Amino acid sequence: MTSSDEPRLADAAEIAAEQGLTPARITGLYTGGAQNAAGKIFPQPVDKRGRARLWDHTEVTEWFAHRAPARLTEHAPPTLPQGTLLNAAEASRYLGYKNSNQVTTFVRDHPGYFPEPDVVEEKGTAKNPYRRQLWKVETLQAWMATRPGRGRRAGAKETPPLPNVPVDGDPDELLGASQAAALLGYKTVGSFSSSLAQGNLPLLKTTDGVAENAGRQNGRRRWTRRRILEQAAQRSRK
Repeated sequence: MTSSDEPRLADAAEIAAEQGLTPARITGLYTGGAQNAAGKIFPQPVDKRGRARLWDHTEVTEWFAHRAPARLTEHAPPTLPQGTLLNAAEASRYLGYKNSNQVTTFVRDHPGYFPEPDVVEEKGTAKNPYRRQLWKVETLQAWMATRPGRGRRAGAKETPPLPNVPVDGDPDELLGASQAAALLGYKTVGSFSSSLAQGNLPLLKTTDGVAENAGRQNGRRRWTRRRILEQAAQRSRK
């Protein structure tokens, strides 16, 4: 594993997940020489992991801490009665996203960034079941007012800390995303999930199971401690 004396390195996907942006936006801040409110240019990469640029995580976090607040969007959601339920595509359009799959992407790739659905309907048939997730308009309005990322607003919820996961536990125990993130040294579940989606954790493309009888966690991916630690060892060698 990386020595505590060495700086923590993060790629665009990890930084994007923490800042509520996209990897392309992080790359654009670097290539465009963006300046923060203190006049400092976006930090230079210090290394590479394959083709991915790596930044000193502390330097980037400091740069964002002094970034000028983003201009408020001019999008005005349509007026809907409180309690109205919207599916993922409808919620995306309500929030002003051109991509109707944006909310689905948030939920899938950035756990903890977007609010949990207010209602989950079990649909389909016994052979082909699926889940329909619905959000109340007031839930979406509250998220718009306090969403993390660009210009974090007062009252925004802090990202919950990752669990303390022992490395010497049962190697065949199935662990979830938050536990995998902790073992791999990520700061948040979102940064882990984003890195996984970007293909930076090839050993975890294969899952060893899914959560069952776990409420909203049903169907979530699980990996053995052995597989996660093998991936951690592979990362440390790069």
